[in-house]
Amino acid sequence: MNKVLKNVIAGALSASMLFSMAGCSNSGSDTTSGAQSGDQQVTLKLWHIWAADSESSKVPFLKTLDNFQKEHPNIKLDVDATENETFKTKIRTAVAANEAPDIFTYWAGGYMKNFVTAGKLLALDDYLNDGTKDKLLDGTLDNMTFDGKVYGLPHTMDVGTFFVNQELFDKYNIKVPTTYDELVDACKKFRAAGVKTPMAVGGKEAWCIDMYLDILQVRSAGYEACINALSGKGSYEDAGIIDGAKRLQELVKLGAFGDSPMSISRDESEVPFYNGEVPMYFNGSWTIGNVNKSKVKDKIKIVPFPKVGDKSDSTDLTGGVAGTFVVSANTQYKDQAVTCLKYIAQGFAKEAFEAGVSLPAWKLDIDESKVDTLTKQLMDLTNSAKTYTLWWNTYLDGSKSELYMNKSSELFALKITPEQYAKDLQTMNS
Repeated sequence: MNKVLKNVIAGALSASMLFSMAGCSNSGSDTTSGAQSGDQQVTLKLWHIWAADSESSKVPFLKTLDNFQKEHPNIKLDVDATENETFKTKIRTAVAANEAPDIFTYWAGGYMKNFVTAGKLLALDDYLNDGTKDKLLDGTLDNMTFDGKVYGLPHTMDVGTFFVNQELFDKYNIKVPTTYDELVDACKKFRAAGVKTPMAVGGKEAWCIDMYLDILQVRSAGYEACINALSGKGSYEDAGIIDGAKRLQELVKLGAFGDSPMSISRDESEVPFYNGEVPMYFNGSWTIGNVNKSKVKDKIKIVPFPKVGDKSDSTDLTGGVAGTFVVSANTQYKDQAVTCLKYIAQGFAKEAFEAGVSLPAWKLDIDESKVDTLTKQLMDLTNSAKTYTLWWNTYLDGSKSELYMNKSSELFALKITPEQYAKDLQTMNS
């Protein structure tokens, strides 16, 4: 997986220059097949998660849908957008009741596996031998392939990204941290200088906490120990994983995340960061889109998350190709749904990349002069990547993912010790 994902990253810039992307205008037209594909007028239900204006992916995704509608007037889209966390419950309920929309966005890995096992998703293999696979970067289907069958198409690759406000570091004469000890020192100095929140996090939403916990565990335990624990081959009671949990609590206790991080949402936590009041933020690379629209656009830079020990360095990243679009196994219009699926997956990859939201999972012709500064910095980081650990709450499936998020919240809230946290997670491997 490491090699594959490394190839993905390398392809995101350099290789992508070598391959010609069939433009979005063609991506849909070459995908429809079968008796359903004529002039039949159909309506497809499509659900997605980019509901709020604060979602940097919203504009490029809606543009993709608009382009599709113009080029496929016979396929009408009935679109429904729901906020991320609410969507997870909504789609699970709909799928369980066999009332899933024809197409919906979802997450690969463990999330998707549950639906595949229950026979709720359409296998796409019969539709992908028209050159579609050749348009994708190597390895991007891995996290959505089960028992040799492909059940989703990726759009972008998202990476855990450490943003720092250089102006604030300069103002308070504080060194941008490259090691964990320097990170602790920077947090203490910012707090002493009156900066109440050195690092942003919306603790109301567990996945935001997980962003920090995932990278601290990878930094402390190393890629192999983390993957072994997640896959059941190792143990969550690994000393490095416990050490990562301890460091998260250390940061909480010293006020690195402010005085009441559990009381605010992601959106609420990001407002002071975009206003230039918070010096550091670790979240997904999609944050670039919002940074570029904020008044701190020219003050923010991307740097590697600080090194903890000798088991991991800046070449070990979190994230990967996780976002996907899927087709319900119960759709009445399989051909049309797959036509739409291919179009929006490829089209969204292009629009999102050009908007500075994410790296593409598809081979694109790129005009480097149009790539924004932060995206170039992200590419520099990913071009040297050695490993990617898929976000733990995405790697794990169903109840295991929920257990992880519940325990990470309890850990962050200082309700359980790091040792108890690890012991509770280990019940998944018992």
